[in-house]
Amino acid sequence: MAPVIDRERVEMKELADYSDGPSLISSELIQVDESPRVALAWDDGAHTALPPIWLRDHCPCDACRHASSRERLCKIIDIEVGVPDVSLDHGALLLVWPDGHESRFDGVWLHQRRPGQHQFQPTVPAARAWREGFMPAQVTHRDFTSTDAGQRQWLEALIRDGLVLLDQGPTESDEVTRIAESIGPLRATNFGARFDVQSKPNPNNAAYTAIELELHSDLPNWRNPPDIQLLYCLESEAEGGASTFADGFAVAEAMRHESPKHFAMLAEIPIDLRFQDDDHDIVVREPIIRTDDRGELREIRFNNWIRDAVDVAPDQIEDWYAAYCDFWARLRAPRYRADFELAPGQMIAFDNRRVLHGRGEFNPNTGKRHLQGCYLDYDMVESKLRVLAR
Repeated sequence: MAPVIDRERVEMKELADYSDGPSLISSELIQVDESPRVALAWDDGAHTALPPIWLRDHCPCDACRHASSRERLCKIIDIEVGVPDVSLDHGALLLVWPDGHESRFDGVWLHQRRPGQHQFQPTVPAARAWREGFMPAQVTHRDFTSTDAGQRQWLEALIRDGLVLLDQGPTESDEVTRIAESIGPLRATNFGARFDVQSKPNPNNAAYTAIELELHSDLPNWRNPPDIQLLYCLESEAEGGASTFADGFAVAEAMRHESPKHFAMLAEIPIDLRFQDDDHDIVVREPIIRTDDRGELREIRFNNWIRDAVDVAPDQIEDWYAAYCDFWARLRAPRYRADFELAPGQMIAFDNRRVLHGRGEFNPNTGKRHLQGCYLDYDMVESKLRVLAR
């Protein structure tokens, strides 16, 4: 039977909860490959052996961490760490360093933060590929604006599915801004911080016409395209104009398994994407599909309107077009799509680097159609969810 620990909570300059968890039951100084380690064990069977430098670098005292900002003040480069005296004190780890400095660590915090298990951050949902017939989760405007649970449900669906609907909201101009700013600051682009999607004379973007908009991602011509897009419907009287969305990651994964050569063409060969009008000329050279160093999908840059001249090696041109058209055809497959009409007071939000969006043609002579939109950084979405989770 593990000993009963009279635990005193240690202030670790940490907002995440570490009030409850396994008790630290032993600590000792050991040698591993002739290097000193502080060996720790907890009553749930977990154990670790930490180099002294890690512990000195994470000391939470007021001299090493700012009392209000919680930011690290310790400059490990200027410290001769040495080997500490090690003991337990009321369930906390107490270290006394050769220079007399004392470090005190909460046992539960150490359990959460022990290196190698990568679980100390509040979790966010994993992305989940759409199944055929997928429709986005819905959260009412009232629940989102008045309850933490409603906002958390909305954020989790956005991260998990890449697409979520807000329903039963007011039809007041700039409501999209108020909603977005409850999560974080707007991400401004050459179209401003907030934009109006409606048919208008002399448009500088296809969205400002009444024509059909094929599935696309917004602003792939930017070095860092916007992460999250919010579109709020204020008026929807015109005939046509139904919204359509597709899970770009699911399409890319299907291509990777079924047409690996096509996937490689789009993931490895960069092309030029360019937006130009009287005031701007924004261009970037990137592949349509981007993966990280582990091969995990990170973004889709697909927008037929602003694809510039295809500048690839002549002997690759036909193969590149074959891959491009393969991806485009897959986007049109119903199994990867969600189609519906936005009603006034509804807002759709989606991950612009994963989910592609479009709309059907509409007739502006049959009534008004007016949406307002803005962008958010993904970091703000995850940040808000972590704050709500703690």
